[in-house]
Amino acid sequence: MNETIEFRGGAGAIAADRWTSDDGLAGRGAVLMLHGGGQTRHSWNRAAATLSRDGWTVYTLDARGHGDSDWAPDGDYRVDGLVDDLRGVIDQLGEMPVLFGASLGGMTGLIAEGENPGLMRGLVLVDITPKVEPEGVRRIADFMRGNPDGFASLDEVADAVAAYQPHRTRPSNIEGLRRNVRERSNGRLYWHWDPAFARPGGVGDVITSDHHGRMVAAARAVEVPTLLVHGGKSDIVSTDGVEELLGLIPHASAVNVSAAGHMVAGDDNAVFTMEVGGFLDGLA
Repeated sequence: MNETIEFRGGAGAIAADRWTSDDGLAGRGAVLMLHGGGQTRHSWNRAAATLSRDGWTVYTLDARGHGDSDWAPDGDYRVDGLVDDLRGVIDQLGEMPVLFGASLGGMTGLIAEGENPGLMRGLVLVDITPKVEPEGVRRIADFMRGNPDGFASLDEVADAVAAYQPHRTRPSNIEGLRRNVRERSNGRLYWHWDPAFARPGGVGDVITSDHHGRMVAAARAVEVPTLLVHGGKSDIVSTDGVEELLGLIPHASAVNVSAAGHMVAGDDNAVFTMEVGGFLDGLA
């Protein structure tokens, strides 16, 4: 079961869901899950439900400027702010979690642990390494900056998502996409994120900024158990990126989910939860 709760971050309220097992079994500790840029906490729903049934208390967060979390009033979506939010949330949890971070969430988690050793019990990086492929990053940025005038209907939203994820079958029931958009007074639907997050050249331009050097330095300092789960069809993480990460964190392991793209948990949740379940068993 899950309930919506709230943490405080540097930009205001951070919306979250807390997932626990229906039978009250929650003795294995906390898992904290951070989504990627342009996603929401709901991208983790199926994985969070599975992990909570295994006895973990799972927290899924909306990053600042995303989903139901507050937008930064000054438009500041630089990595430093995201890292500070994460540190604050962990402080409010009152225990060291196992951190799951997809894409931008993984970047945030890696930098946070590398620059603040001992912040978490373990680190699961989902399709993110210090070295990322420029074309894949460009595709994400183009998607997030597209359709600035919004959409006339949910069908148009579904068309945009299908064009961005051609490897997925377009769902027959598109109502689930409604939580990814907001209806404004003009009746049109707009993406749930603050446009400043992806604004070219602004303080929100975290997507195309080069954080390679910082991530390399952070990775070298990571001592907690670490797992990389990457998509076999990803256009963000390459073989070179995986090899570099494993060289920087020698005790880390990597799993290739062959049928998945960049959004690994969404593309193949069954394989994803099986792989991370084994990693978590080693920590509990």
